[in-house]
Amino acid sequence: MSTTLFDKVWDAHVIRKIEGGPDVFFIDRHLIHEVTSPVAFLGLKARGVKVMEPQRTFATADHNTPTINQHLPVEDPLSANQLKALEENSAAHGILHWGLGHESNGIVHVVGPENGITLPGATIVCGDSHTSTHGAFGAIAFGIGTSEVEMVLSTQCIMQPKPKKMRINVDGSLGKGVTPKDVALYIISQLSTSGATGYFVEYAGTVFEEMSMEGRMTVCNLSIEMGARGGMIAPDEKTYEYIKGRRFTPKGEDWDNAMDYWKTLKTDDDAVFDKEYTFKTSDIEPMITYGTNPGMGMGISNDIPNADTVQEGKATYEKSLNYMGFDQGDAMLGKKIDFVFVGSCTNGRIEDFRAFASIVKGRKKADHVTAWLVPGSHIVEAKIKEEGILDIINEAGFELRQPGCSACLAMNDDKIPAGKYSVSTSNRNFEGRQGPGSRTLLASPLVAAAAAITGEVTDPREFLN
Repeated sequence: MSTTLFDKVWDAHVIRKIEGGPDVFFIDRHLIHEVTSPVAFLGLKARGVKVMEPQRTFATADHNTPTINQHLPVEDPLSANQLKALEENSAAHGILHWGLGHESNGIVHVVGPENGITLPGATIVCGDSHTSTHGAFGAIAFGIGTSEVEMVLSTQCIMQPKPKKMRINVDGSLGKGVTPKDVALYIISQLSTSGATGYFVEYAGTVFEEMSMEGRMTVCNLSIEMGARGGMIAPDEKTYEYIKGRRFTPKGEDWDNAMDYWKTLKTDDDAVFDKEYTFKTSDIEPMITYGTNPGMGMGISNDIPNADTVQEGKATYEKSLNYMGFDQGDAMLGKKIDFVFVGSCTNGRIEDFRAFASIVKGRKKADHVTAWLVPGSHIVEAKIKEEGILDIINEAGFELRQPGCSACLAMNDDKIPAGKYSVSTSNRNFEGRQGPGSRTLLASPLVAAAAAITGEVTDPREFLN
């Protein structure tokens, strides 16, 4: 019987099916950080239970970490306590822990792939919604809640109903200045933030085949923003080349055996999906959001649509534009911005900083713009320096901060002030997401770079040869 990539990975990990209920599902890799794990460990302690397979769990500090002066004590008491709890709980249960200052530290969804923790055909969970990032490697990866974190720690399993299957096809070649971030934002704008609810998405077509692994991670990362349980892309030679030789990847004969299995991980030609969409690359240009959810996005050269033409309810739509200080029919081009943020698990990898540098090279940051450039890990930070990108951004008037989740969310010191506009390469533009009263415009690193040097929303294609 023909099956999909998703079916092959899911079915291989089902330990027991419950009639009329969820599957008991085995987890290969469990990633934890300081925010959603402390309560889970308290639950284990209250029950007198140990972590069942600590070698399958990996801990890194990211959400609450400062992005300057990481050698100093963390000032915020809540953040300091959570970071300390992660360190102590990891030590007590024999879990590998990368805290502040560790050479492998960084955002959980950046360091997982960097270290070969993320592998094709694996099941991966984390107490973080953007765990879907790891699906770029042909893994089934999804976010879980705190009680489920405790369940995985104690049993290495989780109880999950099997999602329905969706395939999104995009064929053709991307236009100038169009990045994987734009592809993802375009798809979300077409399907809405609930268009894939209840589904696990497979991305297929030449656009995804031609993407780098970092680009694929960006696309899968944003799957959750259209309501999907996760997203995945079939592994190929790019996948194997990326993971080969990394710290936790198989070696020698184990690598050969793994490759034999990984090469079976693809959707059969006549497999059937519950829902399928096809989009044209000619319809995709550099994107920007104008509202308060990731589905409220448009091509950067367009005008904000009328309430009667969008999928939001009219009242919700008008409330969103009122919060943003925008009107229907406004052009986004030329709107003044105050902050630029490049980073997060969506766009905090070396490829993103290369893109940013390609625009700002030989130019200067706008005087009134505050820019936070935050690598996703110390490994990314080191590459920025090795490749000369640091020199380029410094000469343009920018500074590089230290790794962490930073201004993706208002959970550390990097908060956008109320009423200020931020062009952000992160993943969510909800009210207050980057700080109480902050106004977020989601975009690619190229759009962020163009805004950083002009001080307003600018089409990056103006600066590309």
